Amino acid sequence: MSSSLTPRTAPPSSLSVVAPCYNEEEVIHTLHQRLSEVLKYLQIPYEIVLVDDGSRDRTWPLMRELSAQDPHLKCIKLSRNFGHQMALTCGLDQATGEVILVIDADLQDPPELLPKMIEKWKEGYDVIYGKRNSRAGETAAKKFFAYAFYRILTRIAGVSIPEDTGDFRLLSRPALDGLMSLRERHRFIRGMVSWVGFAQTPILYERSERFAGETKYPFRKSLLLAFNAIISFSYIPLRIASYLGVGVSIFAAIYIVIIIALKIMGINVPGYTSMMATILLLGGSQLLVLGIMGEYIGRIFEQGQNRPLYLIDAIAGNPKL
Repeated sequence: MSSSLTPRTAPPSSLSVVAPCYNEEEVIHTLHQRLSEVLKYLQIPYEIVLVDDGSRDRTWPLMRELSAQDPHLKCIKLSRNFGHQMALTCGLDQATGEVILVIDADLQDPPELLPKMIEKWKEGYDVIYGKRNSRAGETAAKKFFAYAFYRILTRIAGVSIPEDTGDFRLLSRPALDGLMSLRERHRFIRGMVSWVGFAQTPILYERSERFAGETKYPFRKSLLLAFNAIISFSYIPLRIASYLGVGVSIFAAIYIVIIIALKIMGINVPGYTSMMATILLLGGSQLLVLGIMGEYIGRIFEQGQNRPLYLIDAIAGNPKL
């Protein structure tokens, strides 16, 4: 791939940083400070776009204070909690830079990697994503789940999604425009970035522990995100349901043949237990298949409603690039 890249001879004309925030009052000042230090070092016109995803603490008042002090800062308050992926979508919609850095507010992903990402962008890459060498501060169960999830998803999704990555990445304007043309409601942005293509490359780094506060992606939310990713990028669950139906039908046919053979041989088998087991097996299989189909149909229904992905309550700051 590298031989087909077209190097960029000049640095980007402008740069946007997008960070969704939810209950980040303990982190917001440090996030702003570290981002500002790196961006000033680069000497590129820049903006920082922070999106408050319906926080219940002092995140929004602190954002407003910072925006009054920093002309590079644009803060957006959503009307309620729409979720991390929707808040990130809002920030990306608002970003105006030639290149765009996506980063979480918890500072587990170091903004100091931005200069290296810019160098990769100058080599001709459109997407430079952070690939984790290690995941400090996470439980063994969560690490194993993440390890298994990326490898399973890549095999069933039909699109190559880099393993051990998050949303931390640098996007060129063409890559971002391609990404934002996808307006599906159930969003798995790191998978969508892989789907749009363009020249992509990783940067390896050691992921730190969360700077302060509690994780916004406990195991339950991580599991729901994984489920959403699988449903959004694959129809394999429907195929599994079909396989299950075929398997149960074959089992039932064999069972009927055995019962008939025993009857012919004069062997009378009491049937209550086996009958109940068969009914429960068939009923459970049918409910499972209906549940999988209902998940896909429900998503079609929600997409057909054509509701906006998010609603903005307030905006503070208006940087000019």
